[in-house]
Amino acid sequence: MTTPSVVKKTEKSSATTDTAPVRKKKSKKFSPWAVVAWIAALGFFFPVFWMVLTSFKSESDAATSPPKLFFTPTLDQYKAVFAQGIGPAMLNSVWATGASTILVLLLGVPAAFALSLRPVRKTSDALFFFMSTKMLPVVAAILPLYVIVSNIGLLDNIWALVILYTSMNLPIAVWMMRSFFLEVPGELLEAASLDGASLGRSVREVILPLVSPGIAATALICVIFAWNEFFLAVNLTAVNAQTMPVYLVGFIAGEGQYWAVLSAAATMAALPVMLCGWFAQNKLVRGLSFGAIK
Repeated sequence: MTTPSVVKKTEKSSATTDTAPVRKKKSKKFSPWAVVAWIAALGFFFPVFWMVLTSFKSESDAATSPPKLFFTPTLDQYKAVFAQGIGPAMLNSVWATGASTILVLLLGVPAAFALSLRPVRKTSDALFFFMSTKMLPVVAAILPLYVIVSNIGLLDNIWALVILYTSMNLPIAVWMMRSFFLEVPGELLEAASLDGASLGRSVREVILPLVSPGIAATALICVIFAWNEFFLAVNLTAVNAQTMPVYLVGFIAGEGQYWAVLSAAATMAALPVMLCGWFAQNKLVRGLSFGAIK
């Protein structure tokens, strides 16, 4: 037998379930801005898609008008690119980009830390000096740079590009990393020092793990800028230190354009940067939105 109290509780629970409001699922509203965003994304992606597609065509299929969408794919253009010596140019670009990015992080992270969590005297003057180095057009400095590089024996040497790419990307890295360090509470350093940790250990074990997405975003931007740089490379290198942007110019001939082989070379040149962006996309998104929401 059921007790009266149990009966009352059952009646109350059934009453509450009967009178509980039924929540309706919110219907997704159509947004015209989403369509605009998709159209813009496809518009930006279409040239890359067409470049990759053309790289698998023969020269006769690539030169047709209107262009062919259905064709027999071939790897002859990639074989021709490797036969024309893309390897040394690729290695030069990898070395100049990788070495300059590592140097930028080794110099930029401590500088940004000193200008944010441990501010030095005249911080605004130091920041203005960093950005003032980006205001001078490169074309105005190419003649003295050429004379200096030639006098110290680094003409057509990959180390000249490493040094110049480091100086080119260092101001951007300092400004970006400083904004990431400013979002870290200063109390974390105080708590670590109270626990007996030194400044170096606090930075390594407390601060750097928090700003690792910002470091990844900064590194990727430096990689893109160094990999795509053309003006300094074309004026300060010839054969030994030739990078990928300079190598691609060799496919532009006066007697006619070979679109298929040029597309294959451009695909090979763009592939490393696209792979870096693909593998670092999670940290890149977190780094670029670091501190956006308080």
